Amino acid sequence: MKNINHSKQLFKQAQRYLPGGVDSPVRAFKAVGGTPLFIKRGKGSRLYDEDGNEFIDYVGSWGPLILGHAHPRVVRAIKKAVEHGSSFGAPTELETRLAKLICEAMPSIEMLRFVNSGTEATMSAIRLARAFTSRNKVVKFAGCYHGHSDGLLAKAGSGMATLGIPSSPGVPASVTADTLVAPYNNVEAIEQLFNDFAADIAAVIVEPVAGNMGVVLPQPGFLERLRSLTQQYGALLIFDEVITGFRVAYGGAQSFYKIAPDLTCLGKIIGGGLPVGAYGGRKDVMEMMAPSGPVYQAGTLAGNPLAMTAGIETITILKESSAYRDLDRKTSILEKGIIQAANKAGVNIQLPRIGSMFTVFFTIDPVTDYETAAKADTKMHAKFFYQMLSQGVYLPPSQFEAAFVSTAHTYKDIQSTVSASEKAFASL
Repeated sequence: MKNINHSKQLFKQAQRYLPGGVDSPVRAFKAVGGTPLFIKRGKGSRLYDEDGNEFIDYVGSWGPLILGHAHPRVVRAIKKAVEHGSSFGAPTELETRLAKLICEAMPSIEMLRFVNSGTEATMSAIRLARAFTSRNKVVKFAGCYHGHSDGLLAKAGSGMATLGIPSSPGVPASVTADTLVAPYNNVEAIEQLFNDFAADIAAVIVEPVAGNMGVVLPQPGFLERLRSLTQQYGALLIFDEVITGFRVAYGGAQSFYKIAPDLTCLGKIIGGGLPVGAYGGRKDVMEMMAPSGPVYQAGTLAGNPLAMTAGIETITILKESSAYRDLDRKTSILEKGIIQAANKAGVNIQLPRIGSMFTVFFTIDPVTDYETAAKADTKMHAKFFYQMLSQGVYLPPSQFEAAFVSTAHTYKDIQSTVSASEKAFASL
């Protein structure tokens, strides 16, 4: 890697006009220290920064670029679409075409509504669930991120399950008072919440595979118990598949685990790299949305023709190709290679993976000494991150984010990454 002098200059300029110099906190490299790279362009599996450095990219814009950067077919489709206009604020055939593709891929989604982000999708799904059930409380899980809407910015306190408390200044305690928080993968905690609040719980929202505390897989029986409890007590089950939708499988995590939620939230891949979100599910629930029903939600740029076009092209490519088989094979080789490299160097890691998403964890004993383990993970990850970056491999600049493999990654990319990890682990 060359120097990053230009990135340093650009970051200094950005801090004058943007809070922290960025438009999303993780981009600031606070978790790893140092100066964030300012990216100039991307192509295939590669990123190129403003200083001329080239990297094998495992961030993929935090997940949506399953086909890699600037896929030729997606680029051509967007160019053609923009020639007809960038936004109309009126219905287009493109919205129906993309909706049909999604509904066919995920049969639990009978109808859906497009929005502009995952945050909008989860916020709207919660509003809809409360209206449909005439209840107020929502259950979420500690560590699962569902966007930055006030009601979902709650974290767990001590004990098995807890009332939500705000995890950000500016969020009144009254706003999260109806948010119940339980530990992820803890069946006893969720059962206790239903014992205590069953008549008031409108919905349980969950990432079927957690991707915002690093990749954490659901333990056998966890998702199944959520499904049975919500059905038993008349609450809705909401799968937040903003990350996992069209990532872990063509039909999302719900097809992988064979569980049909009542509502699903989507984003990232369905926009092919452009801003998008969607929520959908059972017809009887979705028809409560205005103008069919009384629940209000609107958006000027919802169903934007450029995002719809990119999404249609991306999902069509995934549908007609052997993408998921190839992604799983490549990521499996990467997983095994990194684990072998760590073992060889005597570095203790865990590498949870599903399909083409994974996280490298450095652990002490996260069960009995969680706080120390988390701090050690962050410190070790920062060292590992910069060792990999110096060898041209760009991993998430945070311990608690998922890494992604794209169809553009070659077997040579995978082997180069494994070789880089060998040197990185040896230095640790």
